[in-house]
Amino acid sequence: MDELAFDCVDVRAEAYAAFPTLIFRLRVTDPSPGGAHTIALRCQIRVEPHLRRYGDTEAELLGDLFGDRARWGDTLKPLRFADVSVMVPAFTGSTEIDVPVPCGYDLEVSAGRYFAALDDGEIPMVMLFSGTVFARARDGFSVSQVPWHREARCRLPVAVWRELMDRYFPDSGWLRLRRDTLRELSRFKSGRALATWDETLELLLKETRR
Repeated sequence: MDELAFDCVDVRAEAYAAFPTLIFRLRVTDPSPGGAHTIALRCQIRVEPHLRRYGDTEAELLGDLFGDRARWGDTLKPLRFADVSVMVPAFTGSTEIDVPVPCGYDLEVSAGRYFAALDDGEIPMVMLFSGTVFARARDGFSVSQVPWHREARCRLPVAVWRELMDRYFPDSGWLRLRRDTLRELSRFKSGRALATWDETLELLLKETRR
């Protein structure tokens, strides 16, 4: 049981899901002779922003998350991305499974703002595992826990993330506003006979630069 191991071998955008979904391809290895009957696996995925470099534009956009760049030694902390569960079917030796991770484009969520700020490169992540292993035994089945320290590191290409978002939200993003703020924006838009929300925000931005 101590030798149960996990490796993330690939991350891709799911082409045919009803909702934006990333697929983490996971290799599970159990060298015990009897193998595993099944594993009820839980996985928490975290972003590790301190493990990559950032351009000046990226750093500016990440200011609301991590503050001034001079403080990043203290503020560049892991971001929780997702918690998922999956059943690993019976195997001996090793097996590979797909771990689907539904994704949103909510810029109110820290991970969403982080992803949206990146231009290229890769996003370093760590997958932390827990769960229950059911194995065959002489008198039936044995039950044990996935060791809490089991993890797998992976890197999500920014291009894969953009491909996923462009497939479901082409050339757009989502911004949640309070109802009273939206009402004032509607008043501003209507008073100037603007056709779209993009035009409304562009005009507001132009006025703030004067």
